[in-house]
Amino acid sequence: MSTLLLEVEPTAVEAVVTEDDLTVYLADGRRIAVPLAWYPRLLHASAVERQYWQLLGEGYAIEWPDLDEHIGIEGLLAGRPSGESPQSLKRWLDSRRAKTGDSA
Repeated sequence: MSTLLLEVEPTAVEAVVTEDDLTVYLADGRRIAVPLAWYPRLLHASAVERQYWQLLGEGYAIEWPDLDEHIGIEGLLAGRPSGESPQSLKRWLDSRRAKTGDSA
């Protein structure tokens, strides 16, 4: 197992979520794009929900409060997708369906 050592803590300044990708813009000018499938809560969210995000701290993470999704920038750069278990995701999806009355 390798350890990611960073000389400067990366911080986010902007996030853009499309139907397929999450792109995070960093304070140092870099940007990183990952498939939305890495974050199932974002994948299952509406376009409106995907756009309501906020930075945590000085940008060490991004949070989607309505989705209870938090993505740390270091983990994103290390290539770590969501660690949510299938059971947890199913409970979350079932909860969403119950709130909207959707039977799908």
